[in-house]
Amino acid sequence: MPIPGTTKPHRLEENVGAAAVALSAEELRDIEDAVSAVEIQGARYPEHLPRLVGR
Repeated sequence: MPIPGTTKPHRLEENVGAAAVALSAEELRDIEDAVSAVEIQGARYPEHLPRLVGR
């Protein structure tokens, strides 16, 4: 999965190349398993930031 936002041309090339990476079903399962084991804690943003954008 490409990661958007870069200021360096070589990083842009890396990001574009990431779109061509193919993962097997087993690799995707491994990633899902690893991500599901992570316990998210806290808010996405500091408390004062959502108020700045009306949320």
